[in-house]
Amino acid sequence: MTVANDRFLRALERKPVDVTPVWMMRQAGRYLPEYRAVRKRAGDFMSLCRNPQLACEVALQPLERYAFDAAILFSDILTIPDAMGLGLHFTEGEGPGFRKTIRSPADVEALPAIDARDDLGYVMDAVSLIRRELNGRAPLIGFSGSPWTLATYMIEGSGSKDFRRAKQFMYDHPEAGHLLLGKLADAVTDYLNAQIRAGAQAVQIFDTWGGILSTSAYLEFSLAYMRRIVDGLIGERQGRTVPCILFTKQGGLWLEEIAASGCHCVGLDWTVDIGHARSRIGHKTALQGNMDPSVLYAAPEVIRREVAAILRSYGSGPGHVFNLGHGITPGVDPEHVAVFVDAVHEYSAAGHR
Repeated sequence: MTVANDRFLRALERKPVDVTPVWMMRQAGRYLPEYRAVRKRAGDFMSLCRNPQLACEVALQPLERYAFDAAILFSDILTIPDAMGLGLHFTEGEGPGFRKTIRSPADVEALPAIDARDDLGYVMDAVSLIRRELNGRAPLIGFSGSPWTLATYMIEGSGSKDFRRAKQFMYDHPEAGHLLLGKLADAVTDYLNAQIRAGAQAVQIFDTWGGILSTSAYLEFSLAYMRRIVDGLIGERQGRTVPCILFTKQGGLWLEEIAASGCHCVGLDWTVDIGHARSRIGHKTALQGNMDPSVLYAAPEVIRREVAAILRSYGSGPGHVFNLGHGITPGVDPEHVAVFVDAVHEYSAAGHR
């Protein structure tokens, strides 16, 4: 099946496009009233994720409203530890948590290997259904959390302000820590490849908590395992490259190292100037980002001004996928998203002539 709008895939390969493609992390989410209605119908977040029909419905909702250049699978980054038996649950206002946690090397050794197709079949069913319903109008992005990010939740049991337990575990039990990260890297590789076989046309690895590490710890505990995943991914499917995006929040210190991982695109949070990032690594990979999500709370003219500034900083030519520097937050006015998307397409056209 050909893709009628393939500018997102072309930009990831740094090929010419007519306008800069745009999508948003968490673009299917609580800022949309239609999403909230479906979530209420599902009963809770994980019931929504585990229902392929409803997951497809909410994944397509943003494309019905806006001219996004890609859809993204609707799921959660913590599905792998859930499949390993840790018991993922969500508490309103508090986010994700696990009923079981990793507290000792023995806990790591006891973790089972999973088969993504068998143990996370509902995700693959959602991927297949979304791809079919898209019918070529836009590419579909699959995703996973990074091994380090998954490990932090598995050890802490939930989110954390300082991730003391996770860091302490890695420093006190380095052998068990690397065993855990290795198991997760293998699971993520299998998971993403299963998504690609099911129909995902690009994949993103969310390294949400890589930026909390020191440089040496980031290279050892986070990037090394993402590189291992990239090396194991299906590189081509149905005659076309399947690009991989690596996104480390607060990863601006390590752009060169991330770009050398073999990924096709480096995702940037909003703390990095995209023009400086392009001068550092733009000849190696595409760049994705990177407007501060909070700008979407501002007046429309402010949103347009910020979009124009980021496009101006990047400069002309291909290799840029416009995105936020992290996920959209729930209280944003949906009309402001329309301003954002339209501004990206309108203002970027001159840079691609």
